[in-house]
Amino acid sequence: MATLEANGDQRGSRLPGARALQWSVLALVVTTWFSAAVFGVYILMFYGGAGPRGTLADWNHTLPRLYEPATPIATVAMGAHFLTGAVLLILGPVQLLTGARPRYRAVHVWLGRLYVLAAGVAGVAGLGFIAFKGTVGGPIMSAGFALYGVLVTLAAAQTYRHALSRQFATHRAWAIRLFALAIGSWLYRMEYGFWIAFTDGLGSTQSFTGPFDHLMAFMFYLPNVAVAELLIRAKGENSVGMRAAAVGALSIGTALTLVGSYFFIKGYWGPAILASFYSGRRL
Repeated sequence: MATLEANGDQRGSRLPGARALQWSVLALVVTTWFSAAVFGVYILMFYGGAGPRGTLADWNHTLPRLYEPATPIATVAMGAHFLTGAVLLILGPVQLLTGARPRYRAVHVWLGRLYVLAAGVAGVAGLGFIAFKGTVGGPIMSAGFALYGVLVTLAAAQTYRHALSRQFATHRAWAIRLFALAIGSWLYRMEYGFWIAFTDGLGSTQSFTGPFDHLMAFMFYLPNVAVAELLIRAKGENSVGMRAAAVGALSIGTALTLVGSYFFIKGYWGPAILASFYSGRRL
């Protein structure tokens, strides 16, 4: 099976546009890993560290009502969602890179089990929070985020199921979908940042009930899935046009990620990480 898979990859690399597609995928994965890993560290230190510091109310600085003493079960669910989400952001690109190299297969398998487990917990915990408390943006935001949780949980289960059955091509396709979904929380912040920078928050309200907020309840993950499907099909079909479209979409994504990451790390995530670090040292 592994030999057939490798031969298939070699044949695919000789198809027109395949080399450009490989490099565009690598560029986006590496760029995303750097940015998402910094964001993952931010989540671990800011949100994860709030419990030991006794500052859980700080969660409400980014989204109102994340922490309320009257809903402890929802708080536990959201804490699990944050921590496992950070694991997804840090390990996702590592999984994509090691899975393509036979010499790292053992690392890929063991980290993959952790990755799938984290994805399942993140999805179920997020759904639990919505079930116990709902979202600050009301029914539309709750529906969008609930669908996101269902898709993450489904993709995690399918990724694991096809790995167990040694259907590696299908496993890889579901792993790409899972990665595209897993970076949704990171993209949610990035996309809001771009929108505020260019439109001064047009259509967005503090209660997340504006038309842009309602759109974002779905758009922080559905376009990712569409790009993932384009990539999966571009890698499997002898279509120069489809590969060119995939390269274009991935290249735009890489450029936007670089620009957004620079401003978020410089103005927000970086200072928050440093503040959490020094605050923790004083405990």
